[in-house]
Parts: sequence; structure tokens; C-alpha cells
Amino acid sequence: MHTQRGFTLLEILVVLVILGLLAGLVGPRVLKHLDSSKTKTAMLQIQELGAALDLYRLEVGSYPSTEQNLDALVNPPEGVSSWNGPYLKKKVVRMDPWGHEYHYKFPGEFGEYDLFSLGADNNEGGEGENADIVSWQ
Repeated sequence: MHTQRGFTLLEILVVLVILGLLAGLVGPRVLKHLDSSKTKTAMLQIQELGAALDLYRLEVGSYPSTEQNLDALVNPPEGVSSWNGPYLKKKVVRMDPWGHEYHYKFPGEFGEYDLFSLGADNNEGGEGENADIVSWQ
């Protein structure tokens, strides 16, 4: 006669406690790396946008105005005859990893142009994930 044997309630509870402890220890470390990866992604995207802005300036003769914004890298602005874009492959790159548009000013206060993200909180200043990521540093 064959009897089927399963797990006892106590065995299942012990496994669940062990899994809970592992998740409690590993989870915060993984989330910490996720936050820093968004900051690194924003830095790389600002560099890519800067390269596109430099190419735009080489072909058109000046950087896009603040009013033209980064849209000038994707769509030809009115009155610009030497535009040979688009200068960005993806339109989404104009958004930072937190879903906010990058801020662009020309002429800039800190460089020829200012290009920056205000971080996760979309407010000036902050620390960690909320820190500003800027093109001039």
C-alpha cells in the first residue's frame, strides 16, 4: 500500500520564514543599486544629448534656443534651412529616467548651454536619487 506524504504546515512555515528573511536582507541592497543606476542613466543620457546638441551646432551654426528646446534635435525648427536631423534616434531620450523632461537653456549660465535633470523629486537640490544631474560638471 502506497501512502502519499506531503509537507507539514510547520515545514512550509519554516521555508516561508527563511524566504522572508532572505528578501528582507537582499531587497534593500537591490533597490539601492536600482536608484544609482537611474542616476548613471541620466548622466549618460545628458552626455548623449550634449553630443547631439554639438552636432546640431556644427550643422546649423548655433545651439537651439531655449524656446526651440530639445525638440529641435528631432523636428526642424522654423526658419532653419541647414537642419539635417534628426539628431536623436529616440524621442524618448528627452525624458529622464524618472519620467520628467530634461531642462535646457541656451545661452547657459554655467556653459554654452545648460542641460540638466532635477532628479527623482524634480526639485532643485537634493541628495542621492533626488540630486540634480547637470551637463556642466
